[in-house]
Amino acid sequence: MTGRPLTTRRGVFRLIRFVPVRWSINAVVWTSMWVMPVIPALIIKAFFDRLDAEVGFNPATLIASMIAYGAGRIGVILFGMRNDANFHFRIGALLRRNMLARIFQLPGAAAIEESPGEVISYFREDIEQTEETMSWTVDLAGALVFGIVATFIMVSVDGRLTIVVFAPALIVIALVARIGGRIRRYREQAREATEAITGALGETFGAVQSIKVARAEESMVGHFAGLNDVRRVAMVRDKLLTAITESVFWSTLSIGTGFILLIVATRVGSSNEITIGEFVLFVYFLDFVTDAGEFLGIAIVKFKQLGVSFDRMVKLLRGARPESLVEKTELFLTGDEEPLSGIGQGEARLELLEVRSLTYHYPGTVNGVDDIDLIVPHGSFTVVTGRIGSGKTTLLRALLGLLPAESGEIVWNGARVADPAAFFVPPVSAYTPQVPRLFSLSLRDNLRLGRDDTDEEIWDAIRSAALDEDVAAMPNGLDTIVGPRGMRLSGGQVQRTAAARMFLRRPALLVFDDLSSALDVETERTLWERLFSRQEGATALVVSHRRPALQQADQIVVLEDGRVSAVGDLETLLETSDELRRLWSGEIE
Repeated sequence: MTGRPLTTRRGVFRLIRFVPVRWSINAVVWTSMWVMPVIPALIIKAFFDRLDAEVGFNPATLIASMIAYGAGRIGVILFGMRNDANFHFRIGALLRRNMLARIFQLPGAAAIEESPGEVISYFREDIEQTEETMSWTVDLAGALVFGIVATFIMVSVDGRLTIVVFAPALIVIALVARIGGRIRRYREQAREATEAITGALGETFGAVQSIKVARAEESMVGHFAGLNDVRRVAMVRDKLLTAITESVFWSTLSIGTGFILLIVATRVGSSNEITIGEFVLFVYFLDFVTDAGEFLGIAIVKFKQLGVSFDRMVKLLRGARPESLVEKTELFLTGDEEPLSGIGQGEARLELLEVRSLTYHYPGTVNGVDDIDLIVPHGSFTVVTGRIGSGKTTLLRALLGLLPAESGEIVWNGARVADPAAFFVPPVSAYTPQVPRLFSLSLRDNLRLGRDDTDEEIWDAIRSAALDEDVAAMPNGLDTIVGPRGMRLSGGQVQRTAAARMFLRRPALLVFDDLSSALDVETERTLWERLFSRQEGATALVVSHRRPALQQADQIVVLEDGRVSAVGDLETLLETSDELRRLWSGEIE
């Protein structure tokens, strides 16, 4: 991992710098909330010191002053809550945006090592922890300012007694600092246990059919029971330590308050001691000093727990600078929206694509592709074929930057491609994997994905994908909700929807990974014919072993054990390649 570690202190300061105005407003508002009780304290002191006065502070004056104070405090609270909600939202939005942006920057086939459930816990629990702790920074500032103001006023009355008043709060702070390591460790264990359950749930929901076929329902329930037992122990430890800590706060502060009241009460009215008004001032401040001590103690706990959340979110960045998690960026929350119309739009032209000595192996294995050389001319239909496990999909993913190549280079129109993952996107290229992913949106939105294409353009792409008759038969047409991962569509409809999404972007290079596996022969033949009739000079790189694709191909690349064993047209390879003859005859898959 590059860059300095993201410490809690540096992370907090970077987030404050992201929204300095709102944080400053928050700090001023909530600090004033802490300091405002000084006003009624001084009013009450003056009232009790002048009970025998004929004018000035009398009960009516006291009541009017307190009502005015209460009204002002309510107004400050309402304003502060509104600003605090906006502050929370912006902090959470920044963290989510930066983590999501990093996921999209990584090679697509290996962007996330964690399960979806684990990632969701980062985007939910850890960000909520961060938002909460950032709010505590302003309370911490308010408690400190109040402590300074209260100390100044109380010292002016009795310095030694002031030390006694603040002693319990100092004891609490020292106690929390002492057990800080255990607080952090228990929070890490609780987060990891929760992460394990959410991850297992996500994987289970995605594999319900496999579980039922294997009749593994009981074992899966037992697995969840074990994970829940681990989480129960970890959560109880975490919550119990927090509860005990808070209980100790209040107990220490309450006991200290009792002693202080006894000491002060014995000195009221004595010569050269404190007046009734000063006694009331001390009693009034005791509650707020207690709150300040409790806030300071809990703030230390929150900061310890925040360090765990920062570490977890940084792990998701996978090699990026840790500070990129809290890097300032425009969120477009107000004013004009971020322009999206340019997504996948524009023009690009392919004259010649060259792949030279491309090599990639899956970590810890010898599986992958070795020294692949490939030439894809403009307007060609190139089919990569081979038996299962020969490296066809790996070749496409390494070429497109979805897997990080170990060696080799890719050349587009004579220029070397330095970052394939960033380069091979629309309008340069578009890719459809073996199992296309659709979202639980309308068919129209699944095709657009943020673009502003017209319905006429969408229907043109649908016809090219041989999907027009299917859409016409749907009750809601383009407004049909396809369901999670397109579950309301057949396998062939999902594949052709993905193809239409590619055609809509009119890329210079179309890359298909076994697109036609769920199509009948006639539909597949129609799709390929419409593709080349629709887009003049279209260039396609296709993984397939099916006859319609092989018959359409200008050149066929045969892979065996991750290496190119033959290149040529169908007629030539049927004569010269034993591997292709066996694939063509159906002897091997």
